[in-house]
Amino acid sequence: MPGIVVGVDGSPNSERALDWALRLGGRLDTSVTVIAVHEVAKSYWGNEPVVGPADAPLLDQLQRAAEEMTQRAVSRLSDAKPESVHVRASTGFVVQELVDGSRDADMLVLGSHGLRGLARLVMGSVGHEVVQHSASPVVIVPHER
Repeated sequence: MPGIVVGVDGSPNSERALDWALRLGGRLDTSVTVIAVHEVAKSYWGNEPVVGPADAPLLDQLQRAAEEMTQRAVSRLSDAKPESVHVRASTGFVVQELVDGSRDADMLVLGSHGLRGLARLVMGSVGHEVVQHSASPVVIVPHER
């Protein structure tokens, strides 16, 4: 779906990214798709996610949480609202789901993790991986200073 795609994980940084994406979507009169991912383990025998019966209620819970987060963010908009807002929760690998979401998007928006220095190097970064593989431009909204 063309428009802006924003990844959320419930953190304050992803909430800032969501606010930013919704404001931009309103200014550009385009749609915003919110993606939340329930990450699961990778199969030992391949690169496929391992999904079990216990994951279904967690995915439902994630969908509701992402919808509530998005509704709160939309209610904070004082001016133009995006053309439409869609919320999608999925089960899989975070980086892969975001990269897949970028394929039809005009832009992908993420919040920064806020780690600096050695901690960032040791822990890695979803944002770094997504930037390397995204099919659309990526905006990383910085954490609050």
